[in-house]
Amino acid sequence: MAGQPAPWSSPTVHDGPASGASAVHDQQTVTSFPAASNTAPPSAAPVAGPYGGAWAGPAGAADPFAAGAAVPPPPIGPEGPGQVPYGYPHAGYAGAPAPGYPGGWAGAAAPLPSNGMGVASLVLGIIAAAAFCLWPVAIVLGLLAVIFGAIGRGKANRGEATNGGQALAGVICGAVGSALALTFGIIVLVT
Repeated sequence: MAGQPAPWSSPTVHDGPASGASAVHDQQTVTSFPAASNTAPPSAAPVAGPYGGAWAGPAGAADPFAAGAAVPPPPIGPEGPGQVPYGYPHAGYAGAPAPGYPGGWAGAAAPLPSNGMGVASLVLGIIAAAAFCLWPVAIVLGLLAVIFGAIGRGKANRGEATNGGQALAGVICGAVGSALALTFGIIVLVT
């Protein structure tokens, strides 16, 4: 086109019309152009580009803006479709309640294990064994550790808890802590 610069040249101050009604910044950019094709959109006249002429795309390319053109779904990564938007039900089978909620289908979710007694037994047993020099407190904590550990072992044997080993360690630590505290108490009282 005569009188117009090449489309790949950098804009200059003289690119606008002589009247001053339009500036360089009002022109479309390459990113604002729709994808081009060799065919015109249905029921529309050929659209002229900013430098004249009809839109021209690669040979054999279909018009992506044609009415009724199918749009492919977005690609899915190997880790799945991504994060579920807020407000959707818990992931799992459609119609199944989320695990841990009351009601729902039989066998959908097993109750959570009751591991509190085994953990309490182990903590109290460790404190009793470590602080045996506070013999009155250590004797009580050791006895509580043995009791809680026995209850925790019973729950583990019935399948209500999964930490039978922690409960056994609590029983052992509680017994050792009580024995050390009792021995230290006798030594303190005798001497």
